[in-house]
Amino acid sequence: MRHVLIIAGGSGTRLWPLSHQGEPKQLLELIDGLSLLRMSYERVRGLVPDENIVVCTGADYADVVATQLPELPAENILGEPVGRDSLAAVAWPAGIIAARDPQATLATVTADHIIRPVPGFRAALDGAFRIAEGDARALVTFGVVPTEANTSFGYLRRGQQIADDPPACEVVEFTEKPDAETARRYLDSGNYWWNSGMFVWRAQTLLDVLGQLRPAVRSGVDQLVAEPSRLAQIYPRLEKISVDFSVMEPVSRGEADAHVVAVPLDVQWYDVGSYQSLAPHLPPDQEGNRHTGMTVCLDSDGNLLMNQRPDSVLAVAGLHRMAVIATDRATLVVPLADSQKVKELVAKVAAEQGGEFA
Repeated sequence: MRHVLIIAGGSGTRLWPLSHQGEPKQLLELIDGLSLLRMSYERVRGLVPDENIVVCTGADYADVVATQLPELPAENILGEPVGRDSLAAVAWPAGIIAARDPQATLATVTADHIIRPVPGFRAALDGAFRIAEGDARALVTFGVVPTEANTSFGYLRRGQQIADDPPACEVVEFTEKPDAETARRYLDSGNYWWNSGMFVWRAQTLLDVLGQLRPAVRSGVDQLVAEPSRLAQIYPRLEKISVDFSVMEPVSRGEADAHVVAVPLDVQWYDVGSYQSLAPHLPPDQEGNRHTGMTVCLDSDGNLLMNQRPDSVLAVAGLHRMAVIATDRATLVVPLADSQKVKELVAKVAAEQGGEFA
């Protein structure tokens, strides 16, 4: 049967102070009263039964996830005792799902993206499922058709086309985030797609590949499945590494008994990783300001103003293309174009003012 794993870990420090260690960005109700997690669930809802949807999140957030997704069985919300990067967050649930359903085909999606239109995503997901169901050794990824020479994403290079319905091709190389010149070359070549970080494979195939490439991780997952009560002891010992570095890149180089296939994701795909990337998803006023909460603007345009303090007003004058974020924890003021610096700023806040503010 088909299953879906939603990865909902991380703290999203680039959206501080809205997101912080106690409330990560994927749980914030930022857009149309919905959290990114809820939007991720709604994208796959109905494609598989609710009992086949699993969420992997931080243990501290498990109760909030359960509240936001009451449709899911309690045992389908898996709480990591510590973060160990994406491989552990993918491999552990895959082991649990394979034990429940040895023939499981598993889609791994993330809870920090905005994808529109949803029907286009659902069609691509169905196509990826069909490939993995028909080819036991396929590790399917989604290549987002690029619209610009973006330097914030990793890329994948396409090889020969291997299927028409859905259109799919081999992946011969994964590359890291490029500089501007390289990104332009990738775009002009027409051979590169953005690496979405979402996958479809047979759960058992992933475990088999781990046995070849990362046997210690495979052994740890097997222990977790056999002895779930030892999660707090076993999970922190799993190797801290990403799926791309540990699985997708070496498989694309022929280092395991599998191969990587890419399906195009020809949609609007947004990684909400900064205030600059969040702003376009909120409605603008006549001056192009986007705001939530009690705010007042004078001679200001192009700003993102978010006020979470119910008993005070956020007022600005003569301000242009800035993000001003006010919460009970902290107030942030940063040019939208520099909002990627927030992560560095949070580290400085923690060092100088204390971790309780970070």
